[in-house]
Amino acid sequence: MANNKSAVKRILINKRNKVQNRFYKSSVRTLTKMFLKTVENYKVSQNADDKLKAQTILNSIYSKIDKGLKRNVFHKNTAARKKSQLAASLKSSI
Repeated sequence: MANNKSAVKRILINKRNKVQNRFYKSSVRTLTKMFLKTVENYKVSQNADDKLKAQTILNSIYSKIDKGLKRNVFHKNTAARKKSQLAASLKSSI
């Protein structure tokens, strides 16, 4: 148990930040799985709709990664690596 007010406050702030960090990390993982599945569908079908869907999902992943980077959820190199790998996977399917 915390012994003073500042320790109590830090515990509350850490809980709040943990929830925010989890939201960004889990949403990026979920969107990445959706994106990779859509890219696989596009490789098989070569349908323009699948490519457009993959591109819109990629844009939303970029947005989540950048917002997480701004809030120090991701390290800048980690964010850049994730974005680069996703872009490369879309490019290789073309």
